Amino acid sequence: MRRLITFTAIRRRQSPLLLGFILAFVLVSCVQTNLLYKAVAGSQIIVSSSIEPNTFNPQLMEQGVGILTYLYEGLIRENGRGEIEPALARSWEISEDQKQIIFTLRKGLKWSDGEPLTADDVVFTYKDIYTNIAIPSYAKDFLQIGKTRSFPTVKKLDNWRVEFTLPEPFAPFIRTTKLEILPAHILRSSINTKDSAGRPLFLSTWGTDTPPNQIISNGAYKLESYIPGERITFRKNPYYWRKDAQSHTQPYIDRIIQSTVSNNDTALIQFRSGSLDFIDVNPNYFSLLKREEKQGEFTIYNGGSQTGTTAMMFNLNTGRRNGKPLIDPIKSRWFNTVAFRQAVAHSINRPRMLTNLFGGIGALQNSPIAVQSPYYLSQETGLPVYDYNPQKSKALLLKAGFRYNNQGELFDVDGNRVRFTLTANVGNKVLQNMAPLIQNDLNQIGIQVDLNLIAVGLVVDKLTNRLDWDCQIIDGFPMTVEPNEAVNIWSTKGNWHFFNRQPQAGQMPITGQQVADWEQKIDDLYIQGAAANEAQRQQIYAETQQLSQEYLPFIYLVNSLSMVSVRNRIQGVKHSALQGTFWNVYELKI
Repeated sequence: MRRLITFTAIRRRQSPLLLGFILAFVLVSCVQTNLLYKAVAGSQIIVSSSIEPNTFNPQLMEQGVGILTYLYEGLIRENGRGEIEPALARSWEISEDQKQIIFTLRKGLKWSDGEPLTADDVVFTYKDIYTNIAIPSYAKDFLQIGKTRSFPTVKKLDNWRVEFTLPEPFAPFIRTTKLEILPAHILRSSINTKDSAGRPLFLSTWGTDTPPNQIISNGAYKLESYIPGERITFRKNPYYWRKDAQSHTQPYIDRIIQSTVSNNDTALIQFRSGSLDFIDVNPNYFSLLKREEKQGEFTIYNGGSQTGTTAMMFNLNTGRRNGKPLIDPIKSRWFNTVAFRQAVAHSINRPRMLTNLFGGIGALQNSPIAVQSPYYLSQETGLPVYDYNPQKSKALLLKAGFRYNNQGELFDVDGNRVRFTLTANVGNKVLQNMAPLIQNDLNQIGIQVDLNLIAVGLVVDKLTNRLDWDCQIIDGFPMTVEPNEAVNIWSTKGNWHFFNRQPQAGQMPITGQQVADWEQKIDDLYIQGAAANEAQRQQIYAETQQLSQEYLPFIYLVNSLSMVSVRNRIQGVKHSALQGTFWNVYELKI
């Protein structure tokens, strides 16, 4: 439901002195990681991430959400093929009218502190956190049902059974219950107690300064230690419920260390030196790693097309804060002109990106729905696409009232030079290389683009809080299999409705914000699709894809293959583009 927006990069040209410094730093990092690797007893694997969590509270986490795979489970889970399987709940029953669902929990479930996990925890999680209007939980977007955006009700039947009642049939509901279950005995007081501003203490609970032993989990691992800027360590949860066919407790691996690595180039060096056991395979690295696969004693796994793609979007928000527009009104008029966005889409040379940046390993992306989805619409089945065609771009701009001067520079009808800022995460190699290509492509149709490569934390802040950006390119933007899992993107009030985001709970209000007719139509269709039968859903989601491509809130770029390299000593890897490499972390062995 959530996908990280992450990018890594290093400058292409550096002075010899600076390059020497970087190399020395990387070598020291490798030595330190190797020492760490050898100094700790017990089985372990070392992975890396360029992003650290902004909090350890799952419901407030905007960065580093990948760690939740180790720490938490929901009532159900999805396997590597995207199929629903029992998790904390061993079974469920659905009423004939599709509006009541009773989940039966496994007996003997415990939290990582040894306390029982019961129906009370499920009711607490859904009633006091997920549907609490005072909590800006990401889960809300997935639980608001129908045009009234009503929440399901939940009640305890006994210690092991909970009943959900839906306001109307909601096809994605069972899949939605993979949401993390949280501990009532630890967090209830933080919901009921308010700070001096009248806000629940939950909003400041489990920050990154919280002692790790106070972070209570129900997944295969628990948090053991956190050293900011260095690493997060996870120790296997002794109370985890899973056992294998021989009744051996799982997980098998004692510890997972997530090392903080500044960028993908550094991670590659550390992986090749043996300091890391796992690395995402950037297409630029594929040939190199493929040659070293046997000698390096690792395997490259190909999980198929990524469910997170590269995309470009303009800020369509017309609102104001404290009387000041979020976006320069002149730019806002350009961005909110459909022909302008279509012209930009035709001007981007995506085939060149695929060849130069991805080594041809991938495909051009056009739909907001993953190719693995039964609802995926292709060009052959009616999806509009934007082929590289600068002449068509110019024709669209001229028709929309823009004009060119003798130097080929583009101006709007009022004589304003068309110029805006393109922002991207400086830590992402692909995006760092992609930004200048887009800059050059748009220059060819007379648009001046200023690049603003910034840290991922600043990117997230601009997208979710400040809302003061012009244009963004992002990597890992989610392509879903179940369309409703993107409802937080397409709902006009959704937390990930970045292109025209409304303030969420606790944020400064915005005045003068407008919602376009097509934008509201997509929102309405997602509501209809969640309540429809299968045949109707096919038609509804086909229409949402057509609207998305016609009005282009996102200009989808290139989608690579989901490839990872993993040490051969790690057994049981079932890498999946849908669920990643560690979805079955409990059964990995060394």
